[in-house]
Amino acid sequence: MIEKFISIEGIAKRYPAQFGGNTTIFEDLWLSMPRGEFGCVIGHSGCGKTTVLNILAGLDEPSEGTVIVDGQAIEGTSLDRAVIFQSHALLPWRTVMGNVAYAVTSKWRKWDKARVRAHAQKFIDIVGLTGSEHKRPSELSGGMKQRVGIARALSITPKIMLMDEPFSALDALTRGTLQDEVRRICLETGQTAFMITHDVDEAIYLADKIFLMTNGPGAVLAEVLENPLPKDRGRIDLHRHPHYYALRNHIIDFLVTRSKTFVETNKDHDPRNVPVVRPGFAEPAIVNTTESFQMPQAGQASAR
Repeated sequence: MIEKFISIEGIAKRYPAQFGGNTTIFEDLWLSMPRGEFGCVIGHSGCGKTTVLNILAGLDEPSEGTVIVDGQAIEGTSLDRAVIFQSHALLPWRTVMGNVAYAVTSKWRKWDKARVRAHAQKFIDIVGLTGSEHKRPSELSGGMKQRVGIARALSITPKIMLMDEPFSALDALTRGTLQDEVRRICLETGQTAFMITHDVDEAIYLADKIFLMTNGPGAVLAEVLENPLPKDRGRIDLHRHPHYYALRNHIIDFLVTRSKTFVETNKDHDPRNVPVVRPGFAEPAIVNTTESFQMPQAGQASAR
């Protein structure tokens, strides 16, 4: 059985509707990931992607169901789960060092100033901001601000790094550079990462698994794509891999066509047994879910 480090078990999110009743954003959502994996959720606006991430972060609560991380049900926020938002969310009165050090002291309150600064410096160096420690956010470019956010998240050594479209507001060159940095860091450290994105190529480049959500409200997890590209894939030759276009076309076809009508045309869809697909492989394209992506029973913790 595959380890379920993250186990989302039958969660739903509903909001009161304007004229009574409830609006269901999604319901009966089941999703799991092993430790050290990079997962991306992709879908149209309104399908509940960010809501799922916020529930994982402990910033929101599901209307039903539970989320288990490393064998423990999530109850509120935790420094075991670091979030990198779309905006940099830095403290404007603190320097680069001050922003990262603040996160470090939040987790290790008994550390002295020298130890805190040394630990923070390690992650400032990792994201390539050596020499900018004294600068405040107003003195930094957009890409540099996001680097600080990444350094701050990594500095608390989280069990999960949660990312809500962190590169969407950046220019293409900066976005690509930061994607490369995040991919390198995750590969070198074995960091578990869960990311929300609208960018198909970003998902293909970064993710081990890509979770396809249908349109909301009433969204469901339609498919789980296992990325067939090699783990050590590079950006330059990504498009040359024989499975690249099969994977990309599969995602585009889903987003443009199938996501709109999936719920109506797949009445027998089982949310606890979502098909795991490997685009580009010979038929059958759907992998046996009981072997490769076994879902947990409701209320049970992940297998350790």
